[in-house]
Amino acid sequence: MTDTASPLVSPALAAPRALRSPDEQRHDDLLQRATDLASVFAERAPRAEELRRLPPENERDLHDSGLYRMLQPRAVGGAELGYESLITIGAALAAGCASTAWNLTNLASHHWMLAMFPPAAQDRIWKEDPDALIASSFVFPAAKVTKAPGGYVVSGRWPFSSGVDVCSWNMLAGIVRAEGEAPDHRVFLVPRADYRILDTWHVTGLKGTGSNDVVCEEVFVPEEMTVSVADLKGGTTPGSERHPAPLYRLPVFALFPAILSGVGLGNGEGALTDYVASTRKRAANYTGARLAELQSLQIHVGNAAARLSHARRMMLAICEEAMRDAERGHVPDLVTKFAYRRDLAFATQLTTQAVDEIDAGSGAQALYLGGSQQRRFRDAHAISAHIAFSTDVANAAFGRLALGLDADNPVV
Repeated sequence: MTDTASPLVSPALAAPRALRSPDEQRHDDLLQRATDLASVFAERAPRAEELRRLPPENERDLHDSGLYRMLQPRAVGGAELGYESLITIGAALAAGCASTAWNLTNLASHHWMLAMFPPAAQDRIWKEDPDALIASSFVFPAAKVTKAPGGYVVSGRWPFSSGVDVCSWNMLAGIVRAEGEAPDHRVFLVPRADYRILDTWHVTGLKGTGSNDVVCEEVFVPEEMTVSVADLKGGTTPGSERHPAPLYRLPVFALFPAILSGVGLGNGEGALTDYVASTRKRAANYTGARLAELQSLQIHVGNAAARLSHARRMMLAICEEAMRDAERGHVPDLVTKFAYRRDLAFATQLTTQAVDEIDAGSGAQALYLGGSQQRRFRDAHAISAHIAFSTDVANAAFGRLALGLDADNPVV
């Protein structure tokens, strides 16, 4: 597929246009739309920070461009792109506005997940509105869940539900516990009328994502509006008969970090592109020397570019490997799944380090609120604060398996 990353980061490796497959063409079309919108979203980024959610015009553009439906099955009007589009398209948008890209990849991934739910859940949502947006919070311990005839009763308070204000549904996670049975980690689809949104998103980074808390109190969720995590670990799912494509047989939580890691990548690539463009033209305030001739700044540029290039290659390689496995009907073992999470966390931390390199080379210019670098710095550190990108957590989880201990993350 076409790689639109700056040549500072990774050389383009596109095949001639005449040789593009229909799948590649769909990807390239949506990638171009994302690339075109990035500069528009960059101009609106201060407004997104002020609102603490995406501006309505961003939401309209994401709908009109078809980007929200990039992983939705073609059978219901989606593009059904490969999983790597979360990286390529997410990065293209994040080069303009990380908050907009964060919400895009989050909400687009829920169309992907809904295709794995029982057909009744898909029909209830997509037959009513195929453009419906679904928020989420996969903090499993946040819920109190009890079994009830025909379903479950769910209560709790879940944090970090990104983009929730524009969503008509929410995927909320919980653990079903019953005497004599193993805990069942399960995802519950809850309609907007059955949960409250709490205005909690007062933060320093990713300010435009509106990642507020949500609360449910004794909400009944029918069995068919739920899915067990045990059915999302790779291979067939409750939705496989309707959507048998390899995309919908990927292990969801093993690959979960890839939903968001492209945002860190694009945020870093945008920071590097802007920094290089401005530094080429600038002179030092006190000496008048051309900044581009300072070796220290050249080293910062090289270090940042190397980190971003490695991060992009690593992220894409993991997604493409997972897609190849799904195409041949292979479900990766636990060591491979935890290696995915380990490497995606590491790659995302590389993108934060790249932004730090750029910040170190920017001097006092990076302090001005009117410039984009201070926002990119804050966003980079907000992204790396996500639990999926904690290298301590990811490396320890992998290390347990490597050393012959049981896995400590039951959803992978």
